Amino acid sequence: MKRYKCIIVYDGTHFAGYQIQPQKRTVQGVLESILEKLHKGSSVKVTASGRTDAGVHARGQVIHFDSSLNMAEENWLKALNTLLPDDISVKEISPVPPDFHARFDAKGKEYRYVVSLEKDKDPFRRHFAYQPGWNLNLEAMRESAKHLIGTHDFTSFCSAKTEVEDKVRTIMNIELIEQKNELIFRFVGNGFLYNMVRILTGTILEAGIGKRRPEELKEILEKRDRKHAGKTAPGHGLYLWKVFYSSRDLEKN
Repeated sequence: MKRYKCIIVYDGTHFAGYQIQPQKRTVQGVLESILEKLHKGSSVKVTASGRTDAGVHARGQVIHFDSSLNMAEENWLKALNTLLPDDISVKEISPVPPDFHARFDAKGKEYRYVVSLEKDKDPFRRHFAYQPGWNLNLEAMRESAKHLIGTHDFTSFCSAKTEVEDKVRTIMNIELIEQKNELIFRFVGNGFLYNMVRILTGTILEAGIGKRRPEELKEILEKRDRKHAGKTAPGHGLYLWKVFYSSRDLEKN
């Protein structure tokens, strides 16, 4: 048996999320069904760097699986991408040591959230960018984001459904990038809690419309209570952009 690492891309619009759920179309479910076909009916379990919710996209999700098949990398790519539906693609595949783990070996991640700056809604972007139609104060938003960089307890910025007890995470970088008619939030950290990026984005946006003072973000962190943070931004604006397996690469970003 060989272990393989894949970098995959998917449009999350028509998925109920990454993880397998009964009677629902999921990224993991589609991947495992394709691998089962390639393995003549034998089940193959796929492990990802982390889950994504319904409607959330990925530009750099990482998975691993074990296979008894002996194929060259280019043949794996061709076989998988031929069978996969149009909303999933494998960008890279490579053999890795048998103890490699897509989730537990990850040192950090980069997420991006896309917000349209257009006043009018664009039907062609409705699945790929949040379109609130607001006038945003970018200076206030950037000032707000500064309070979130560093190592903090992010209890206030994660879903009440979060199961993990340790809610301390480190955010290395938050950038707000203007690109054409969109604002791209770029988050780089050593880990993110359930709904954390979407809640951070929603709260920073509230500072952008004057609903919150920039320094209020620091106060929300200190309260460690979800009810003090802003609304959770919609899933369709979020992208899992990159997974880091080297601490050096993570620190560079």
